[in-house]
Amino acid sequence: MITEEERRAAADALLKAEIERKPIIQPSKTFPNLELEDAYRIQALWAQARVAKGARIVGHKIGLTSRAMQMASKMTEPDYGCILDDALYNDGAQIRADLFIKPRLEVELAFVMGEDLVGPGTRIYDVMRATEFVVPALEIIDYRTEVPRAITDTIADNAAFGAIVVGGRIIRPMDIDVRWVGATLSKNGIIEESGVSAAIMGHPAAGIAWLVNKLHAVGGGLKKGQIVLAGSFTRPVDIVKGDVIQADYGPVGSIGVSFV
Repeated sequence: MITEEERRAAADALLKAEIERKPIIQPSKTFPNLELEDAYRIQALWAQARVAKGARIVGHKIGLTSRAMQMASKMTEPDYGCILDDALYNDGAQIRADLFIKPRLEVELAFVMGEDLVGPGTRIYDVMRATEFVVPALEIIDYRTEVPRAITDTIADNAAFGAIVVGGRIIRPMDIDVRWVGATLSKNGIIEESGVSAAIMGHPAAGIAWLVNKLHAVGGGLKKGQIVLAGSFTRPVDIVKGDVIQADYGPVGSIGVSFV
């Protein structure tokens, strides 16, 4: 464990990296005793500072939802971060590439909560019952630290969240089988990745149930109207200025976005 003063120093360093678009040395190297509890506290301090500057927390993201990514990170469960309103874009947006350090894109589904949801003991059917809408989404991930990163570095860095883009059809959760939403991700007209939503822990709502129970342990939960990114079902694709992205979700629509 590290001290609260050291946690604040790490959060301040991540804020500076975000503003200056320059990665910092990994917090796990600066503070060798950094543990998971410290990392989530650093993330919370970073979020508090962003809110103090005018941002608003509008939801949460879940990462490391695939077994392969968990094994690579030496984790046995996902991680999570928060979504801020100034990093929320709509289909067709032109996004400044220089807002990020080294952005990458992932294909996901976003759940919009229709009611509050708290743990403990939350299960998939509780998530589906509490969800008002499911929409296609892209997550832009970004690193504010140098690599390679320990899992504590990723968590402290808001689980690598950069931005979210939503679009496509607005679906009620029981209108389709949300396990079998397929998508292709194209960059500049070439399909780079494809996947199906069942790759997210067997069911996209499984990670959200996990999140609700984790948030309960720290006195939190999900609120009506919040957005939750359920996790990626493709590998991340690098993006740079000039790239045009199209994510095709078949019957549930598509998302197009360009980077300028």
